[in-house]
Amino acid sequence: MIKTFKISFSLKNTYRVNGILHSLKQIPLVKKLLPDALYGVWGLKIFANVLAVLWELCTIFLGKFLYLLLMVSGPGILYEGLDTGAVFLHILLPLTLIGSYANTALFNPSRDKYYAMILMRMDAGEYTIVNYTYSILKVAVGFLPLMVGFGLLAGLPLWLCLLLPLSVCGCKLTAAACSLLDYERSGRVYNENKLGKAGWICVALLLGIAYGLPALGILLPEAVSVSLLLAAIPLGLLSAGKIYSFREYREINQQLLADSLHQMDSVKQNAKTVSEKKISTDTTISSDRKGFEYLNELFIKRHRKILWNSAEKIASVCAFLVCGTMLFLYLKPELKPVVNELVLTWLPYFAFIMYAINRGTGFTQALFMNCDHSLLTYSFYKQPGFVLKLFRIRLREIIKINAVPALVMGVGLALLLFVSGGTPQPLNYAVLVVSVLCMSVFFSIHYLTIYYLLQPYTAGTQMKGGTYRLVSILTYLGCYYLMQIRMQTLVFGVMTIVFCVLYSILACILVYKLAPKTFRLRA
Repeated sequence: MIKTFKISFSLKNTYRVNGILHSLKQIPLVKKLLPDALYGVWGLKIFANVLAVLWELCTIFLGKFLYLLLMVSGPGILYEGLDTGAVFLHILLPLTLIGSYANTALFNPSRDKYYAMILMRMDAGEYTIVNYTYSILKVAVGFLPLMVGFGLLAGLPLWLCLLLPLSVCGCKLTAAACSLLDYERSGRVYNENKLGKAGWICVALLLGIAYGLPALGILLPEAVSVSLLLAAIPLGLLSAGKIYSFREYREINQQLLADSLHQMDSVKQNAKTVSEKKISTDTTISSDRKGFEYLNELFIKRHRKILWNSAEKIASVCAFLVCGTMLFLYLKPELKPVVNELVLTWLPYFAFIMYAINRGTGFTQALFMNCDHSLLTYSFYKQPGFVLKLFRIRLREIIKINAVPALVMGVGLALLLFVSGGTPQPLNYAVLVVSVLCMSVFFSIHYLTIYYLLQPYTAGTQMKGGTYRLVSILTYLGCYYLMQIRMQTLVFGVMTIVFCVLYSILACILVYKLAPKTFRLRA
């Protein structure tokens, strides 16, 4: 058992370390400092191992801390007038039931299982039992100090807080044993990544019980919640006997992993098929333009459904929301001052909204999948002048696509400002429209620029660029930070316009200088 655990942990840690090293190698400024034989450098492997251990600790404690904070304890604060301890237990019970079958660890077709049981032919039963025991211990160890802390804050007795982690483990053990019994009866293998309609209906019902009933002032009696949670402990002990005596883990995992691999292939094929169906096959589509303008116009016309449909739908939704808000203000005129103040001070919030509705990622993915992955095999396509020329043409098109919902949103904000009481500075109306358009232009430039500089897709159209993901995360965090800022519309609007102009100039320079080297096919 100990030997199996060492091998399995080493295997999991190896590909996690290699993933970290690969990500480091993808960072432009860092990769020049790293040797080509990166995976054999002792110091870097130690560093990556440290990061892997830290990640393992995060999986034990951090995820459970956020779970209890955001999903159990945090929402309980919203239900004023209800007993805090009863609310805590009422929410915890259905969420624990959801986790018992939606996050089993036993029926998760993970990559390490494929490597160990299929490629390395390790003993499936021993491997499964060892890793499942480790996952259950992580649940118990991770929840113990956190459940004590959050439980005591909710007013629960210490003895109950100490037993609740065992209740969570008991629910997981019971659900896993029931799935094994079902396999023996029907031959059907449960896959926690494919819940099916019944599974999702149960999730919806349990979430409704967890959060909906307290909102109506209805709670399970605390004694009932405690009894059900504690009953999971002896049930878990009985279920553990079934799990540890089961002898058909190889058959289960072979079917589980085979279905998973088949599903991934099907998803890729279906995505490609759906994409191809949206491309127009009308042979009469043509263009009178020349060179790259000809190529671009044909691409836009044939991919109109992919590029324009979502933008038009978003614009329609924005127009509907603006009209609905104006009607609401007509019916409730006492709320006009509140809306007026929001429009004049919450413009930074719309940076996140424009980030969310921007079509930059979809545009660049369509470009690569249906155009660039073929043309990048030709050297002329990567010459600096041609790269910059096509970049400007494409930038014009993505700006036009994103400008439709942005214009509706900007004009809508100006109208809401007017009908809610107006402003002593008429310039605010123009700033609202122009600044929202500039936000749209910024995201259009931003996503096209990082596509050219970091080109994240492989020849098989899979996203593989670690730096691209990092930049995307930083973009999200930046937009999220702006949501916390309250600034006058005129000030923030002018700053947005100036920043957009400067960023556009910088983007063109970077694309011209660097894209001929970075805009290439990945292995």
